[in-house]
Amino acid sequence: MKSYNDGRSAVKLLEEPHNKKEDSKKTMINVTIVTPFGTQAEYNAFHIRLPGSEGDFGVLPEHIPFLTTLRIGLIHLDTTQGKIIWAVSGGFVEVLNNKVTILAESAEQAEQIDRERAEAALQRAQKRLSENNPLIDIDRAKSALLRAVNRLNALKNY
Repeated sequence: MKSYNDGRSAVKLLEEPHNKKEDSKKTMINVTIVTPFGTQAEYNAFHIRLPGSEGDFGVLPEHIPFLTTLRIGLIHLDTTQGKIIWAVSGGFVEVLNNKVTILAESAEQAEQIDRERAEAALQRAQKRLSENNPLIDIDRAKSALLRAVNRLNALKNY
């Protein structure tokens, strides 16, 4: 018989009545997406996948607390409303007490991205990088290219 830190046994856990409403709250993560323009969205999610600066990572309910940085990439949320995708351009994420707070430099929900605008941004960035103009900030142009590709990837995955 397995015992738990609080003195309960596996047999006792099976015998205890379950409160389905309380159980469903435990299986969800509260997710808030914030940009410099304020709170963009809040969700209750079963799972969230994020683009960490050291690689993609997932968060499930009751995850251990941590703080990390985000790179340009896609956020995938599995919510009661279905699968939701956001394109983010870097930032930070905090996981604490079943709450995920995303502080993003910019964030756009895939369904709200204007394809023509994203394609135009991609073409501008590609043109800047191909010009070999010494006055062009190459790092900034590369970032613009990554952001444009990311926004188009969000549309493709939507």
